[in-house]
Amino acid sequence: MKKALLVLSALACVSLQGCVLTNVQVPLDTDLNETDLGDKVGESSYQSVLGLVAWGDAGTQAAAKDGNIKTLKHADQKIFSVLWGLYFKQTTVVYGN
Repeated sequence: MKKALLVLSALACVSLQGCVLTNVQVPLDTDLNETDLGDKVGESSYQSVLGLVAWGDAGTQAAAKDGNIKTLKHADQKIFSVLWGLYFKQTTVVYGN
């Protein structure tokens, strides 16, 4: 009985990873060898609440405009989520000149 409870507890913990809080940044590029980031940085994002209401523009064009970037060299994506998506924010970060 104790062994089954331990296994169920372990499975619950693994399946709930990132459900309470997620705050990560990942690259959007697939080729990261000798990546030159450039001199400028721009960001754009969208947000949502409960998956019912969303607003913003997380596109690369909006991020490039924010940073006054004409030539994109690299892009990242930030993801922030609280309580299974109760609040969610995705940000595109671009680098270039």
